[in-house]
Amino acid sequence: MAVIGPGIITSNVDNDAGGITTYSLAGAHFGYSLIWSLVPITLALIIIQEMCARMGVVTGKGLSDLIREHFGVKITFYLLIAIIITNFGNVLAEFAGIAASLEIFNVSKYISVPLGAIFVWILVLKGNYKSVEKIFLVACLFYASYVISGLLSKPDWTMVKSSILAPELKFSAESFGMLIGVIGTTIAPWMQFYLQSAVVEKDIKLKNYKYSRADVISGSFIVNIVALFIIVACASTLFKAGIRIETAKDAALALAPLAGKYCSYLFAFGLLNASLFAASILPLSTTYMVCEGMGWEEGVNKKFSEAPQFYGLYSLLIFLGAGLILWPGLPLISIMYISQVLNGIVLPLILVFMLILINNKKIMGTYTNKRGFNILAWLTVIVLVALSFTLLLLMLGII
Repeated sequence: MAVIGPGIITSNVDNDAGGITTYSLAGAHFGYSLIWSLVPITLALIIIQEMCARMGVVTGKGLSDLIREHFGVKITFYLLIAIIITNFGNVLAEFAGIAASLEIFNVSKYISVPLGAIFVWILVLKGNYKSVEKIFLVACLFYASYVISGLLSKPDWTMVKSSILAPELKFSAESFGMLIGVIGTTIAPWMQFYLQSAVVEKDIKLKNYKYSRADVISGSFIVNIVALFIIVACASTLFKAGIRIETAKDAALALAPLAGKYCSYLFAFGLLNASLFAASILPLSTTYMVCEGMGWEEGVNKKFSEAPQFYGLYSLLIFLGAGLILWPGLPLISIMYISQVLNGIVLPLILVFMLILINNKKIMGTYTNKRGFNILAWLTVIVLVALSFTLLLLMLGII
């Protein structure tokens, strides 16, 4: 129990405002038909996250630290720039999620967004790793609101089972694009950096690695179970009623007349929790990555005076992100569009770096990938590269 944390937190925070919106759209527009995709996604997530945790335990170094040491400063610098831009677009989406969720309860964004920014800033600035991790683990429990929402929607479990056992995919740009979106929102570049940094800062020893691996596997299952219930809640109500939506806020509001106000409120509360959670983790992941890559002091256990770049960048991302959400006429859709394009470009590169590093015996010793694991890992990378490239072409309107 002392080891558990990094894997569950990293996976759950990926169900952020963007993820919840994607799953809501998948359920509302495609019904139960894409549920089968959560099975291979869970397997891919376990493979990728396990490698990160193993590298963190064996080397005691973060991912960007290893990339800088073995691929050079120039490559690391360009990689950092791309991920900072990508992550900042996601930070904006999280504050937009905070605003949207509380507007359902008639709270103005000019109140909710500043209060949310101050809360997540104080949480990290005044806490240490142990206290921050406990709060994050408690936040994970509130994802149960989506499980309850899904049950209240009275889904057709026969159709859910049929989607898993007999998967189908219509070869249209819309359905294929949604499939890629579901995959892309579950496996993001920032996750690998945060997980490995959290394992290192928690100082998990090699003798306890089996528990760290169990943590990663548990997190991968939990995040996709939550995703399943979000899709189910929207499929059994909105899709059945022929209601089209554009955001998770639309889904929450539309659920009220179909599944009851409690289902609607739980869905909205889940969006608030997820947005606050991710608004804490995404800037934290970015600061870990940049400080490791640049060789600066980093870590929640350090004081501001000991790691000024770490806390300075974290503060900048929080308050700039919150401030821009309050700016009238901000083109949020365009910002999210650009961040997702960069996501699609950066993720395959990071996975290739990871596989090269984890198979280097000078780094990993006897803990390199076994042949069977390598086959699965490279197959996962090839599929993700192909899907990311297809997503990029779809978003650019080429196909």
